[in-house]
Amino acid sequence: MTDEQKKKLEQKLWNIANELRGKMNADEFRDYILGFIFYKYLSERLNLYADGILAGDGLKFANLDETKPKERDVLEAVEEASLEALGYFLKPSELFSAVATKGAQPGQFILEDLTQILNNIQKSTMGTESEEDFDHLFEDLDLTSTKLGRSVEARNTLIAKVLGHLDGIDFELDDANSDVLGDAYEYLIGQFASGAGKKAGEFYTPQQVSTILARIVTTGKDRLRNVYDPTCGSGSLLLRVQKEVSHVGDFYGQEMNRTTYNLARMNMILHGVHYRNFDIRQEDTLEHPQHEGMTFEAIVANPPFSAKWSANKMFESDDRFAEYGRIAPGSKADFAFVQHMLHHLDDDGTMAVVLPHGVLFRGAAEGAIRQFLVGTKNWLDAVIGLPANIFYGTSIPTCILVFKKCKEHDDVLFVDASGCFEKGKNQNSLSDANVDRIVTAYRSRAVEDRFSHRASIAEITEYEFNLNIPRYVDTFEAEPEVDLKAVTETLRQIENDMGGVDAQIRAFCAELGLEAPV
Repeated sequence: MTDEQKKKLEQKLWNIANELRGKMNADEFRDYILGFIFYKYLSERLNLYADGILAGDGLKFANLDETKPKERDVLEAVEEASLEALGYFLKPSELFSAVATKGAQPGQFILEDLTQILNNIQKSTMGTESEEDFDHLFEDLDLTSTKLGRSVEARNTLIAKVLGHLDGIDFELDDANSDVLGDAYEYLIGQFASGAGKKAGEFYTPQQVSTILARIVTTGKDRLRNVYDPTCGSGSLLLRVQKEVSHVGDFYGQEMNRTTYNLARMNMILHGVHYRNFDIRQEDTLEHPQHEGMTFEAIVANPPFSAKWSANKMFESDDRFAEYGRIAPGSKADFAFVQHMLHHLDDDGTMAVVLPHGVLFRGAAEGAIRQFLVGTKNWLDAVIGLPANIFYGTSIPTCILVFKKCKEHDDVLFVDASGCFEKGKNQNSLSDANVDRIVTAYRSRAVEDRFSHRASIAEITEYEFNLNIPRYVDTFEAEPEVDLKAVTETLRQIENDMGGVDAQIRAFCAELGLEAPV
């Protein structure tokens, strides 16, 4: 599929989504359309897999009759194989195309069937390895909601229409090298984020920022054992890391919001990540960490900026925070996330996290934590200042902090990329060229006037571990020198010209018998 065809597909999906939306806000209708796309994906993936199993017998999965004993035996064998290989199962009558076809027929009601099918997908996994990955996965698709229509008939008509539109789209799942559906899914998530205002930050990091983080943590590597995001949102940042290397072994994440957690699991499966190769948990990362005892080769995150947390005194003895002697203040959890992530970072790993600028210079406990990270441990590898107004829901300037426990360089790279953006109507953005410049600056560690600087630990110590970027990268541009002689000559010429104008005005006034202005 060409880029142009891909864009047309994405636009088509967006148009279908807007048909469903009606009066719903962005985050409400997002859950429905993405859920239906995911159901279509599961259905087509299973159908392809089952047809492969049955090819030797000349059978087609969709044509099997569930009421015939002989064919029921075949279906049981397919179900067993599917649960092992894919982690779930659907009957032929439960396939997306079968439901869409039924819904297209006048007078046919599909809402109850659809609700039962979505429940059956989850039930098929019970007692298997994939049970946790499919648990309550479709709980946000409430087909009885009056937001879909005031009457059952109206809701049925709308859902049947949407399923019919989706049924006519080929996601090319039979092409192993194609990720058309994955790209389209990411596009839709991005579109929803742009219309969701402040809520968007809960589930999506702008793609260009994700790319920078992913390229940083994969620098010098073609394969990763694992990658972790403690505030994973929709999982898009984890999946972006996968695009930068040939192979990622396992994906780990934690997400507090239940709806977003469901979206992350769907996103993983839809991008072809096997259920055994991802472990996404739903809980508060700081209060109830779910991956204790594990370390990760790559860690990426865009935590909620300056979020509140309990900062309970019991955390002073928590292994994640104990060696610092201080924990982050309850009003700002930024460094608590940093400490949590560093606790899980492999000795040979790289961690990149997006944070508000305040973490660079705020004092008290945060100042003590900075001093420990830089002066005692020497774990800080780079500070990259990003432009303002590039995140959904906030216009504040942000930064990327990069950490390594085994650094190749005995200094800290500072990059001022605050001017690297494309001006937008409501929001600024990073172009591909901006992304390349920032990543190249990190990888080369080249010093460039008014853009990048390598600061020694002694220099940072001199500034009392204040990491505010202007202290290290001088962006001051002197005003051009004023040629006083030329200015004087210009003023003299203006005065001469005004003399002629005044004389002309006096002459006009004399002709009209008026008193000339003084």
